Amino acid sequence: MAEFLTDLKTLRERARREMDKGPITEAYGADVTRVLQVLNEALATEIVCTLRYKRHYYTASGLYSEPVAAEFLEHAAEEQQHADKLAQRIVQLGGKPDFNPDTLTSRAHAEYDASPDLIDMIKEDLVAERVAIASYTEIAKWLGDGDPTTRRVFEELLAQEEEHADDLRGLLERIPHEKKRG
Repeated sequence: MAEFLTDLKTLRERARREMDKGPITEAYGADVTRVLQVLNEALATEIVCTLRYKRHYYTASGLYSEPVAAEFLEHAAEEQQHADKLAQRIVQLGGKPDFNPDTLTSRAHAEYDASPDLIDMIKEDLVAERVAIASYTEIAKWLGDGDPTTRRVFEELLAQEEEHADDLRGLLERIPHEKKRG
């Protein structure tokens, strides 16, 4: 057995003594209070993104709106799944997910958008995805080995946000150029 590992008797004693801490053990290397704050900010981001995509789905109109609206609806469902994963992780770490609608937009990394134009909707959604990509990349790096489980949650979300950004960029490329002016 390697010397850096804690002996089994000590591990078992700690596990029994600190059962009220759930998954937070002495091996947890992050600041759980700060991690919970970051998770709640990301939760707010995902809720705002869900709402923005839903609004865009319902209000998209024009010649190219049908496939774009379908993409908005798919992204809305995936953003809701992201919110659910974040809320679950918050609870696992002993925190309380913050769904307060009065403070959602002030805590979210991305902005809500009410653009009436289809191209503007796509552009605003792409900007929001790029914001999520940048912030989730920073969060994953910040977490490092201090909280590998939460880091993996952010890495999973990051992969899907990158896919969303690629989808949106593709939509912009497929809509004829003259529709992009404005």
